[in-house]
Amino acid sequence: MLQVRALECAYGRIPALKGVDFAVSAGELVALVGGNGAGKTTLLRALSGVLRARGQILFDGTDLSDATPEARVSAGIVQVPEGRQVFGPLSVEDNLRLGAYRRGRPAAARSLERVYAMFPALVERRHHPAGTLSGGQQQMLAIGRALMAQPRLLLLDEPSMGLAPRLVAEIFACVKSLRDGATALLLVEQNARAALAIADRGYVLETGSIVLAGTGAELLADEAVRSAYLGL
Repeated sequence: MLQVRALECAYGRIPALKGVDFAVSAGELVALVGGNGAGKTTLLRALSGVLRARGQILFDGTDLSDATPEARVSAGIVQVPEGRQVFGPLSVEDNLRLGAYRRGRPAAARSLERVYAMFPALVERRHHPAGTLSGGQQQMLAIGRALMAQPRLLLLDEPSMGLAPRLVAEIFACVKSLRDGATALLLVEQNARAALAIADRGYVLETGSIVLAGTGAELLADEAVRSAYLGL
């Protein structure tokens, strides 16, 4: 579904991504792990078009390298940003409906039902300001808002950030359930153990370059990954 070739990105003269190559297939959950400053968030922003990058981004065979962020959303690439970034003064339901602004009302209504079925905690708070939700509920809202756009590739940036362990397990169970034959997920996460445990495949990013790749199980068992990212 997604093929990335020789992707490069920089902040001024400081390189952030250095010739990154990777792929994500339909129905796959791919984890991207690495330390702070490795380039994980930069990579997602380059894929969604928020940051300009050099290289080739092919999505279902279509070259989106120069496409606008809007065009990438229309093609099916949708990002859940780091830190959730919900619209605090707006209600939960208004936040969700904003995710479907490019779709008609009947389609948005169907998606809204699906999101509420997935996250029952949001139903009882649907008319409350999003800023009054707990961190875990805001993360559910951010994921739900992205699902309202009916993505074919969902980019998840640090969904466990700032959450208690119980909520982290709940969010990762939700992420795992999102994978199906039509939807792929690219998960960026510092919690390498949790991410690789649910991933079909994974990549390790260090200082803007991919240094290791394999199945989730292979990377969990890799001594270098265990030492650097799992605290073992």
